[in-house]
Amino acid sequence: MARKVQQLFDLSGKTALVTGGSRGLGLQIAHALGEAGARVLISSRKAADLEDATATLQAAGIDARWVAADCGQEADIQRLAAETLQRMGDVDILVNNAGASWGAPAEDHPAAAWDKVMNLNVRGYFLLSQAIAKHSMIPRRSGRILNVASIAGLAGNPTAMKTIAYNTSKGAVINFTRALAAEWGVYGINVNAICPGFFKTKMAAVLIETLGEEKMAEHAPLRRLGDDEDLKGMALPYASEAAKHITGQWMAVDGGVSVVTGG
Repeated sequence: MARKVQQLFDLSGKTALVTGGSRGLGLQIAHALGEAGARVLISSRKAADLEDATATLQAAGIDARWVAADCGQEADIQRLAAETLQRMGDVDILVNNAGASWGAPAEDHPAAAWDKVMNLNVRGYFLLSQAIAKHSMIPRRSGRILNVASIAGLAGNPTAMKTIAYNTSKGAVINFTRALAAEWGVYGINVNAICPGFFKTKMAAVLIETLGEEKMAEHAPLRRLGDDEDLKGMALPYASEAAKHITGQWMAVDGGVSVVTGG
């Protein structure tokens, strides 16, 4: 018998790991999964930020915990995976969200900064997905991996934005999602990506201040930037049984910016 739609979206009994979960888009996704019933473990580099975020989640009635780790460092990634599995048991949902950017003209972009962005935004996604899948998802023939990419991975940026490493990394995340979905579908693992546009987050704060929120919103058909709930409606389906027949896909959540820019 087909389940009711409420049952398809229900994450009760599921466990989620969300990287970059102490603020911004990661914290928003953690709220979405927790509000749907999942137990959530969030991770980022700073313990103080994680404590505050976990308290916020718990105040909303969510079973939330944290582990501090730098997902740009392989040893930290392996420790994060091991501690999560030890403390939480099997991971049903992995959200790869931790990321970094760097602004510089391509001709002057520091190689060390390029490596930093790539290590966190691409290599970190791969290593954590590998660790969680190998020790939890593949043995159980079940899992959901959600990669946070960006519309920056769909095309070039306006002239004022010189973020060659970030754009390249997010383009890589989109094809990483496709390749992993194709290989791990046999294990019952769904792999999808979200491509956010401009959201009012700490990472985007300098850009918003420089260009102006109203001017940035003018580029979106909906004439707005993303807010504190705009990713919830996309993250939850991908993490739930509602999207059990969807894998290897990406979806832009950008107010329509990619429609008019051709991304």
